[in-house]
Amino acid sequence: MLMKKLTTRLLHATILCAVLGVLPFTIRFAAQSTDSADAKSGSLEQQIVAAEREGLEALKAGNIDRFADMTADDAVFVDAAGPANKATVVSNVANFRLTDFSMEDIRFVQLSPTSGLIAYKVAEKGVSHGREFAAQAYISSIWLLQNGKWVCKFSQETTPRQPKPAQP
Repeated sequence: MLMKKLTTRLLHATILCAVLGVLPFTIRFAAQSTDSADAKSGSLEQQIVAAEREGLEALKAGNIDRFADMTADDAVFVDAAGPANKATVVSNVANFRLTDFSMEDIRFVQLSPTSGLIAYKVAEKGVSHGREFAAQAYISSIWLLQNGKWVCKFSQETTPRQPKPAQP
């Protein structure tokens, strides 16, 4: 039971900033355009989605230092086990490695000229504490441009509901 909780917590923590977002949404958020200055390196939405993917790729490569560098020092991550800070999340992902992931149904909401929220469904496979896993989750993450680099400030992971068994 404890191992399952730790594995679940680890999975949730890793997905939070590098992926929450992250399963099918029925509400579509409208993407908002950014200043023409952003056109050089892509729209705000493209930059934030790229940062989220980069965080997941860091977990796939086992580059925990890169993952930590992309997480704000005062970040908050939330999953079924409750809120966690950066130190807890980074510690949890030390024994975690993604082998494959996909992001689907990505939604974006601009919060300011240099920040935005993404929400998406993630399907992933990996190894946690020596055990293989496959999981899906809904992820939402808030990214902001801080001191010239993208950092994840908040992320929440929601495990999808399990289908109810058919009634006899």
